Amino acid sequence: MESIDVQALIFEFIGGLAIFLLGIKNLGDGLQKAAGDRLREILERFTSNPIMGVFAGMITTALIQSSSGTTVLTVALVNAGFMTLRQAIGVIMGANIGTTVTSFIIGFNISDYGLPILALGALMLFFFKNQRLVVIGQSLFGFGSLFFGLKLMSGAMSPLRDVQFFHELTVSMSNNPILGVIIGTIFTMIVQSSSATVGILQGLHAEGAISLQAAIPVLFGDNIGTTITAIIASLGLSVAAKRAALTHTMFNVLGTVIFLAILPLFLTYLEYIQALMNLDPKMTIAFAHGSFNAANTIVQLPFVGVLAWLVTKLVPGEDEIIEYKPIHLDPLFIERSPTVAISQAKAEIVRMGEYSVRGLEETCQFLMTNDRKHAEKARQIEGALNNLDREITNYLVSLAGRSLTEQDSKQHTSLMDSVRDIERIGDHFENIIELIEFKITNKIELSDQAHEDVQEMFDLTISTVKQAIESLQEMNREKALEVLQREEQIDKMERKFRRDHIMRMNEGTCNGSAGVVFVDIISNLERIGDHAVNISEEVLENFN
Repeated sequence: MESIDVQALIFEFIGGLAIFLLGIKNLGDGLQKAAGDRLREILERFTSNPIMGVFAGMITTALIQSSSGTTVLTVALVNAGFMTLRQAIGVIMGANIGTTVTSFIIGFNISDYGLPILALGALMLFFFKNQRLVVIGQSLFGFGSLFFGLKLMSGAMSPLRDVQFFHELTVSMSNNPILGVIIGTIFTMIVQSSSATVGILQGLHAEGAISLQAAIPVLFGDNIGTTITAIIASLGLSVAAKRAALTHTMFNVLGTVIFLAILPLFLTYLEYIQALMNLDPKMTIAFAHGSFNAANTIVQLPFVGVLAWLVTKLVPGEDEIIEYKPIHLDPLFIERSPTVAISQAKAEIVRMGEYSVRGLEETCQFLMTNDRKHAEKARQIEGALNNLDREITNYLVSLAGRSLTEQDSKQHTSLMDSVRDIERIGDHFENIIELIEFKITNKIELSDQAHEDVQEMFDLTISTVKQAIESLQEMNREKALEVLQREEQIDKMERKFRRDHIMRMNEGTCNGSAGVVFVDIISNLERIGDHAVNISEEVLENFN
């Protein structure tokens, strides 16, 4: 050990790891920018069954170079109601296969060209204005950084083969595969990148510091460790999202158990492939990684239903699904019956309006209880409002090109405006959520009177929005007129509460920070009232 410069070894290793991780990030970000919104569309559209989900997960992960990224995105889509648990399981399985692309890239030993590739990417990043070339430059910079970081790590790790302790550790892992699994799991949980830990494993095996028999259990552990990212991402999300994240862990744990049971057979297969294809050590690990994840998917894919049932038992609870997708918009009616299409759009807008009321209620509950589950639910609803806004607007735009009666044309214009107003209601209650979070983070306390005032204004605003949506649904003139009267009450209330707030500040019962939060909340509520009036005025227009 005296002949080894420990400081140089550590510095070179952690520096190489940092450059490697930076490379993975830049490569993934560059590819993701090049793909644009297509990644989300792939996951949304091509997950009709588990097999399609596997391919969607593979493609997405290969593009963003991160199985954790794909899984976190999948968890978010499940949480949002875009994807069912069964669909998500297929995507997660595919993500595990897609992540092996990195290890195959590393297997092509072009480390000596890492710096020139990195330099080319940097030149394109800094000296080109064309956005497409900049994105290519970012990908090349990441690609070069990946190999340069790997070369630094390999150089740092090469002396380990002569260290007695490390030699004894690898022997222990060969004799006790579970120890290797634990080490791989812990290390990947720390580094938060299975690509990095598999790359390190490839370097160690290439330097002769670890045998294939000891490396394979560590590889299994790497796959388990990477699931911690999705688990963390699911904390605070819906029950469905937690189930999706747990599925990722269960899938890799079950796969590890299966392959540990047939480890001698798997090692024989790898040695045969290595000899048959004349693979170098790095590519052998890459084939091991790819074979494990592909075979694990093939074995478990027929049991997607069983996995879904099992995680449902392990994570009990009913979870209200906030459905992001429209349920009334049938494109067939655009061609065949524009009048029916108008009524379909109206039904979807009413549904969207009911969501906005629910979002306001959840926001009010968050203010009163400080329970973040209400904030999360409100944010899900706001996301649904944004998506429904896009879908309904696109539907109405498609409808605009058809022959509409005078009455249908009038209602079409009203509906376009109403969609925009409901979407803006979502924006305002999201603003209020951020104000409440600011209040909690900075330990700002509203006075008891301020709490009562906000609660009173919330109740009036919620009932006003609810009545505006009802007036739209029923095309009820009386209800629409009543909304106008209620909005006047909201305006008067906002002015009165502002005056009362200034008095409390002068009396010293309310501080400046609390005052800013209070005023901004009631200001957002007043604007929500304005949007409710806009919806009711559209209803009244139809009576003129």
